Amino acid sequence: MSAIAEDVLLLAYREDKGTPLISAGELDLALAGALLAELAIADRIAVQDKTLVVVNPAPVGDAELDAVLARIVTENQKKPRKPSWFVSKLSSDKLRKRLLAGLAERGILSEQQRKLLGIFPTKRYPELDGSVERDLRQRVQSVLAGADPDERIGVLIALMHACKLARKAFPEADKERIKEVAAGAWAADAVRATIEAVNAAVMAAVIAAAVAGGAG
Repeated sequence: MSAIAEDVLLLAYREDKGTPLISAGELDLALAGALLAELAIADRIAVQDKTLVVVNPAPVGDAELDAVLARIVTENQKKPRKPSWFVSKLSSDKLRKRLLAGLAERGILSEQQRKLLGIFPTKRYPELDGSVERDLRQRVQSVLAGADPDERIGVLIALMHACKLARKAFPEADKERIKEVAAGAWAADAVRATIEAVNAAVMAAVIAAAVAGGAG
């Protein structure tokens, strides 16, 4: 189970309407970053000389994560790549839809077919089992209130900060506390540099997309 990516989705979607709080592009970048961060926590990847490398190719037992791990191995055989390259290439509405479908299959979200303006087909994902998100929110709020984060909650908050979700999902949270957790002091040194690089790549891509959208 791609836990961090699924946690991002649960907090990014409105419980009642089943629509996202941020743009699809911002969300897709965060999900890409979440998969990479999960692999970093699992001691499968690291940043060396500014490039993302595999330090342990053993599968982790999750289809999404193992596919990303295999892709990093394959791509690096061609050319060393920076974290930003992988964030860009992994960011996809297909990834988002697969993860949402998985949450719906497990009864956490409900998948509803709609037509936008009565013409264009679209899907919404309102909450079906609210206990999962409630537990997640309690853990995040505890950290935002001052508790020490574990790696997963720390990464989750950092990613939400990078994709501009944190203040929308937790509007009452202190801005400085969000930034403090996002800085990653809670992470072990071996993992911290990789998570920092991934989050920086997500944030840079989000900003670049916003600038491009504004210019258009």
